[in-house]
Amino acid sequence: MDRPTTATTETTGPPVTAPGRVRRTGPGLDVPDARGRTGLDLTGLDLTGNPDVVVRDVELLASGWHVLRRTTFDYRHRDGRWTREQRETYDRGDGATILLHDAARRTVLLTRQFRFPAYVNGHPDGLLVEAAAGLLDADDPESAIRREAAEELGVTVGRLQHVFDVWMSPGSVTEKLHFYAAPYSPLDRTGAGGGLAEEGEDIEVLELDVEEALRLTTTGGIADAKTIILLQWAVLHGPFAPRGGATP
Repeated sequence: MDRPTTATTETTGPPVTAPGRVRRTGPGLDVPDARGRTGLDLTGLDLTGNPDVVVRDVELLASGWHVLRRTTFDYRHRDGRWTREQRETYDRGDGATILLHDAARRTVLLTRQFRFPAYVNGHPDGLLVEAAAGLLDADDPESAIRREAAEELGVTVGRLQHVFDVWMSPGSVTEKLHFYAAPYSPLDRTGAGGGLAEEGEDIEVLELDVEEALRLTTTGGIADAKTIILLQWAVLHGPFAPRGGATP
């Protein structure tokens, strides 16, 4: 069960207009943090899309590379009860990922790189086989994934297919991941790939038969969620689907 990071269930009555919110002071709030950001405790205060949720307060817990917040809100349950809840959210920005495929040769182009969070949580060596991916930063999703494909795989991407958008860990992480696919051929591999050395990236490019890649998802050889999702999409609805089964 995906439980919230923190929660309180103090019963309250229906929300009324809250008193003026006291602004806190410090880096990331009223003065820039190490990345030059301010106002990081304002995110979510203006949400009005769900009348059963009234945001009361947002606390900034940490602002290193990404941002950790604790939000207090009133929530109306289906039986009409109001409770006061707290949730911690980790905001690393949105991202994009891509499956590069060669339908004629039945291959996919993937990466292998060291992931410390997986290593510290039980992965034998922390080296994960993945579809190319990265944060959007200031780019739109299509521009971002073209950038990542060039940096990580050395491929200049042509026609892009948007597959879907997915929240990968909605219980605590705000990130929405934009999924793409695109054909490639050996001629499209215009660079060495490998990532950006100045950012500490050391990425191995792997070209795998799609059947072998699928087999690896059942043995733990591929244990990355976005990659498993893209491979399953590719054989069910995408470029490797049975004739007549591919999406347009």
